[in-house]
Amino acid sequence: MDGTIIDTEPYWMDAETELVAQYQGSWSHADALALVGQGLWHSARVLQSRGVDRTENEIIELLTEAVRERISRGGLPWRPGARELLVALRAAGVRTALVTMSIRSLANNVVESIDFDAFEIVVAGDDVTHSKPHPAAYLRAAELLGVDPADCVAIEDSPPGVASASAAGAATIGVPLNVPLPPGDGFVSWPTLADRTVADLADVLAASKRRLLSEATQ
Repeated sequence: MDGTIIDTEPYWMDAETELVAQYQGSWSHADALALVGQGLWHSARVLQSRGVDRTENEIIELLTEAVRERISRGGLPWRPGARELLVALRAAGVRTALVTMSIRSLANNVVESIDFDAFEIVVAGDDVTHSKPHPAAYLRAAELLGVDPADCVAIEDSPPGVASASAAGAATIGVPLNVPLPPGDGFVSWPTLADRTVADLADVLAASKRRLLSEATQ
């Protein structure tokens, strides 16, 4: 969600900076970038280490409310091509799930703000015990959809995200935004979703299946 379909990472970074400043702690842009794609409970513990004298749940609620307020004020800041691709997928009857480390209340707010039926299910950070890069969230999404993860395509923007989706067995596309994605065999890199089509996703899935078959027969 954050950084993949909507460009809300700056909202999180601003909220983190403001919260640490309230406790006279030290927080840099590099510190904020290090939290991109991480689970909120992990982020809360990092902020505690920088002087934020709040419980993990309190920190998560404060950050989430700050982001929610920014979305409410400015609307959904769609990433290029994301809305168009989702519309095309739904028109083609492709089943979709939103897999995010944001908590469910915020994820639901975002989904409800979309003016079409974009996602069948939502798996949020508070729905799983292990956050990305662990594969739990993607495995749960596939389970709820009733499909094999190997029959899914995941789109992510961060190293923890692509690691999570790849480990779950999904064909994974990395579309970096705020942080670079390390080179690797576990995902396909696209610079943007602009002008991408359902057929492009099908090609990625087919290539992933060929690779898995080749590895299984070696």
